[in-house]
Amino acid sequence: MRKQIAAANWKMNLTINKAEALLNDILTPQIKLNANQLAVFAVPFPYLQTADKKLNGIENFYVAAQNCYSKKSGAYTGEVSAEMLQSINVKYVVLGHSERREYFDESNQMLAEKLNVALEYNLTPIFCCGEPLSIRDAQTQNEFVAKQLEESLFHFSKDDLQKIVIAYEPIWAIGTGKTATSAQAQEMHAHLRKVLHDEFGKDVADSISILYGGSVKASNANEIFSQPDVDGGLVGGASLIAEEFITIIKSLK
Repeated sequence: MRKQIAAANWKMNLTINKAEALLNDILTPQIKLNANQLAVFAVPFPYLQTADKKLNGIENFYVAAQNCYSKKSGAYTGEVSAEMLQSINVKYVVLGHSERREYFDESNQMLAEKLNVALEYNLTPIFCCGEPLSIRDAQTQNEFVAKQLEESLFHFSKDDLQKIVIAYEPIWAIGTGKTATSAQAQEMHAHLRKVLHDEFGKDVADSISILYGGSVKASNANEIFSQPDVDGGLVGGASLIAEEFITIIKSLK
């Protein structure tokens, strides 16, 4: 069975004291996860080691970085390498988030390089894809996300591809007043799986976890996660509220 993942993306939020308090509140109920369930916390870089210490020894709870650079090392002031993340026990890294694509001009080709170096240092990438409103309005979303996968993922072997988690973000439904339904989430997730199936085969496509990243919250997590091709969520704002994220974790299949 595919891994079912509740991934918290804290983005650029919280002071260290608030971050520790939030983790304590989420961990207090001592949630027991099944073997196929994971809770992942993508926290700001300064808090990675603090989060790792908090989660140490708790089964199926992991820390993630929100990004890494495409080069292994060198004169890249302000960047963080995959090797650095590995050296502090980070297991996951979010790559290609819509905000990184939009605000920092990250291309599919750059993300292919980031994925390469992440896998080289045994990090599990959570690779984000998804279409903006203009693409959805033009009804060309299927071709758009297929190109994102093709240009960033299709150079991998079957074995390496299965080390990657995919997260679909309907950018058009985030902060626009529009709402993506669970049916729309399932439709796109099924399409993504078909793209993988056509290139890598059924076994590979069926093994890869695909998360939904469109304003998941406690009130809709159960319905969204119940869709057959949705394997959990990449959660933004709701992951900053302990009660919300606890409910989301408990909503995993």
